[in-house]
Amino acid sequence: MEPLFPASPAAGGNASWSRAAEGNGTLGGPGVVALYLLVCALGLGGNALVIYVVLRHAKMKTVTNIYILNLAVADVLFMLGLPFLATQYAMSYWPFGAVLCRLVTTLDGVNQFTSIFCLTVMSVDRYLAVVHPIRSARWRRPRVAKLTSSAVWAFSLLMSLPLVVFADVQEGWGTCNVSWPEPVGLWGAVFIVYTAVLGFLGPLLVICLCYLLLVVKVKASRVRVGAPRRRSERKATRMVLVLVLVFVGCWLPFFTVNIVNLAIVLPEEPLATGAYFLVVVLSYANSCANPVLYGFLSDNFRQSFRKVLCLRQGLGTAEDVDTTEPRPDKSGRLQESDGLMQTSRL
Repeated sequence: MEPLFPASPAAGGNASWSRAAEGNGTLGGPGVVALYLLVCALGLGGNALVIYVVLRHAKMKTVTNIYILNLAVADVLFMLGLPFLATQYAMSYWPFGAVLCRLVTTLDGVNQFTSIFCLTVMSVDRYLAVVHPIRSARWRRPRVAKLTSSAVWAFSLLMSLPLVVFADVQEGWGTCNVSWPEPVGLWGAVFIVYTAVLGFLGPLLVICLCYLLLVVKVKASRVRVGAPRRRSERKATRMVLVLVLVFVGCWLPFFTVNIVNLAIVLPEEPLATGAYFLVVVLSYANSCANPVLYGFLSDNFRQSFRKVLCLRQGLGTAEDVDTTEPRPDKSGRLQESDGLMQTSRL
């Protein structure tokens, strides 16, 4: 992403700093590196656990699990780049070459776009599941979800093409950042608006519209469904909504600061730079938050996490399992299965 201080060396991706922050910033060098590595460890561990649990137990057979899996994969790919950014901050230059610079920066952009697009698709899916459960049944299938996820990845990469083209090791600074052509200021401003509108505000508008229509339709129609089904749909919808709210909370400060910086040049002083680093780390921390939310909001995820981590023997009783999506059993009849996680029973 375009740095807050365009003329200064940047940490690649979202992060950036000015020379005023080096050595005497609000956040010390070792502190920033430790924070980056902590976020990396938590993000890798949590999302790797989610990927393992979904692939091992869910068998990719539920729509919600497929979108959750793609969110986790996007976060893991980005977390793999954080040690490189931490190394650059510690050494004040990028020692890994232009190819890795371009790769790490591109993964940053792809992670942001994939995350918001997956949340958008999940919100649309929740609207269809609650408001049009029968008419949308043929579209809410794992095969369609896989195709949709592939389209999300392709579109995210397409949106990140400016990073693929212009990310490079900057001459003079020796740091990895986006090197815009002349006029640099105009290209940087356009890119900030481009990512804010297409990678945040636009999808967020669609998400808000989905939940607004969902509430209006449900209240107007007063659709009667079975109590277990209604409860399970409410759980899944609540989880997706919380994921969206946490994403907004983590990314809104980053976009706000960068957009404000287009109109008002923020001072290059230690306090401002330290505050910007906190905003950047907050956007990175979103990649750590989702696995925690799954554990709190899904009984089945919580049970599966405990089993993998050997915190409890067994998978629990049938009463412990929440359900959301219908799935055919061996007799061909539809069963209620967890749209968040379907644990295998041995």
